[in-house]
Amino acid sequence: MSDFQGMEDLLQDFLVEATDLLSGVDNKLVDLERAPHDRALLNEIFRGFHTIKGGAGFLNAAELVTLCHLTENLFDKLRNGELDVTPETMDAILDATATVRHMFGYLERGVQPPGAQAHLLQNLKEAIAGNLAGGPASAPAQAAHAPAGAQAAGPDWSAMHAVVTGVPAQIALAKSGPESRAANVPEPEAVPSPFGRRGTDKPGSQQVSGRREGERVRENAIRVDTARLDQVLNLSGEIGLTKNRLTALRSDILNGKQDGETLHALDAAVSQLDLLVSDLQNAVMKTRMQPVGRLFQKYPRIVRDLARGLGKEIEMELAGEETEIDKTMIEDLSDPIIHLLRNAVDHGVEPPSERLASGKSEKSLVRLEARQEGDHIVLMVSDDGRGMNPEKLRAKALEKGLITDEEANTMDERQSLNLIFLPGFSTASQVSDVSGRGVGMDVVKTNIQKLNGTIDIRSNPGKGTTFIISLPLTLAILPVLLVRLGDQPFAVPLSMVREILPVEAKEIQEIGGRATMVVRGEVLPVLPLSFLLGWEQQATPEYGVLMQTAETSFILAIDSFAGREDAVIKSLDDFRPKGVAGVTTLSNGQIVLILDMKELLGSLGDTRGVPRQALLPVLAQAA
Repeated sequence: MSDFQGMEDLLQDFLVEATDLLSGVDNKLVDLERAPHDRALLNEIFRGFHTIKGGAGFLNAAELVTLCHLTENLFDKLRNGELDVTPETMDAILDATATVRHMFGYLERGVQPPGAQAHLLQNLKEAIAGNLAGGPASAPAQAAHAPAGAQAAGPDWSAMHAVVTGVPAQIALAKSGPESRAANVPEPEAVPSPFGRRGTDKPGSQQVSGRREGERVRENAIRVDTARLDQVLNLSGEIGLTKNRLTALRSDILNGKQDGETLHALDAAVSQLDLLVSDLQNAVMKTRMQPVGRLFQKYPRIVRDLARGLGKEIEMELAGEETEIDKTMIEDLSDPIIHLLRNAVDHGVEPPSERLASGKSEKSLVRLEARQEGDHIVLMVSDDGRGMNPEKLRAKALEKGLITDEEANTMDERQSLNLIFLPGFSTASQVSDVSGRGVGMDVVKTNIQKLNGTIDIRSNPGKGTTFIISLPLTLAILPVLLVRLGDQPFAVPLSMVREILPVEAKEIQEIGGRATMVVRGEVLPVLPLSFLLGWEQQATPEYGVLMQTAETSFILAIDSFAGREDAVIKSLDDFRPKGVAGVTTLSNGQIVLILDMKELLGSLGDTRGVPRQALLPVLAQAA
C-alpha cells in the first residue's frame, strides 16, 4: 500500500515543482563554480533547496528532509563566507542533489525513500567542518563507508549519471578515483529512474499500481499560460456567435430570402468563420508549445560532470532558451542532444595541454543554441575543439569497410562529414564507456529523422564543429507539396523541397546507365515517383521536384503539382503501407497519402536511379 494514501494530488504537485526547482539548483551550482563569490547566486540556491525541504517535510519524507537539511547547512556556511567553494565541496553538493533527485523516484512510487549512503553524509559533514580534502585523501573516507561489495578504488560514476540525467549508462562516463561520484541511494528492485523512459517496465510488476498513474499524469500534463487559454476561450465564443449568425442566414435563405444583401452577409459570415477557425487552430497549437529551456536546463550539469571526469576545462553556453517547441518533441530530443554534447566533450574538445600547445585558451567552449527560422526550429551544438578532417573520415570508413573505393572518390566534403552517422562508424582508437562503439551518432540521426527533421554538420579542422538540427515547429501540422502522378495526388514534406523544375527530354543525360540532370553544375539522379511507388510509367514526367535529405539530393519526376498545403497528419496505426507516413484530408474532402521519402529511398538499396529509356517511355517507343 502507498505510504501517501490520500495525498496523491499533493505528492504529484510536489514532484512537479520540486523537480523544476532541483534542475534550477543544478544549473546555478554549475554557475557558482564559475563565480564562487556570487552571494546572490548562493542565496537563490539556498532558497530553492529550502523550498524542496519544506515540501518534503509536509510529506513526512524524513530521510529526504535530513539530507536537505545537512546540505542547507553547507550552503549556509558558504554564503556566510565561512567556507570557500572548491571542486571537492562542489562534488559533495552535486552528490547530494543527485541523491535528492533519486529519492524523488521513490516518491513517484508512493513509498518513503531510504536514507542516503553513509559516505555521502560523512562527506557533507566533513565539508561543513572544513575538513573535506581534495585528491586522494577523500577516497579512503569514501571507501570506508561504501556498502559491502563496492570497489575500494571508487564508486560507479555511470550509475550516478544515469540517475541524475536519465541518460543510459552506456553513454555515461565510468571513471574511478577521487573525482568520481556514486549514486548515493541504493537501487532496490523495481525502483524507477525518475527521468528515464519507462518502456522497460514489465507488465504486472509491483511498481505498476502506485506509480504508473502518477507517471501518466506527469508525462501527459502540460503547463499552459492562462493568457493562451483565455485566447482559446475568446475564440470559441466568437465562433459560437458566428455559428448563430450562419444558422439565422440559413433559415432566411430556406425561407426564400436570397437577395444580394443576404448573400453578401452569408459570404462575410463564412469568411469570418474561416478566419476564426484558423486563429483557433493556431491558438490551440500554441498551447502545446513549451520553452526549449526546460529541455536545456539539465545539460550544464551533464557537461560539467563529463568534463571533470575527463580532466577538461569546459564552459557551457546556452542561447535561445525562450524558443518554443512542441512538447511531444522535447522528450524525443533529449537523447540526441546528450549524444552530441557527449561527443563534443569527449571527441571535439582537446585536453588543456593540447589546446595550449595549439595556441588556444585552456578552457574550451561548448554552445547549445535554439532559434526559430520560419516554420522550423533550429538547434545548434557547437564546440571550439579540434574539428573533423573529411579525408580522415573517408579513410576510416574505408578501413572499416563501410564504403567502397568508388564511393570514397566521389564524395564531397559534406558527404564525408555525414559518414559519422553510419552504423558502426567511430574514430575512437579505444572503446570506453563514453564512446568508441559507433552507435551514438547513428542514434542521433535516427531519432532526428523520426521527428521529420534533418541534421547537418559544419566543421573546420583545428577550429571546431557545429551540428545543426532543423525540426518542424510541430508534428501535428506538416507543410507539404501536393504532387500528382496521373490524376492521383500525393503529399511530400515541404522541408525537403528546394525547387520545382521543368523536365525536358533533351536535358536528361544518361551517366553510368542512370538518368541524370545537371542543375547549376550539380549532377543529380532523376527518380520518377512511379518508380519509387512501383507503378508503371505511363507518360514522360513534365516536372521535377529537386529534393534534399541529409545524405543526398535528387530530382523527383512527377506529372504535375497542385501547390502547397498545411496538412493535419492522421497516422495509420493499424495498417501503414511502406513509404507512407500518414494521410491528410484536403479542403475538397479528398484523402491524400503523405509519403515518407526517406523510407522510399531506403528501399532502393544500391540503385541510384533509372535508365533514361525507362524515364522517357515516349522516346523508348520511338527507338
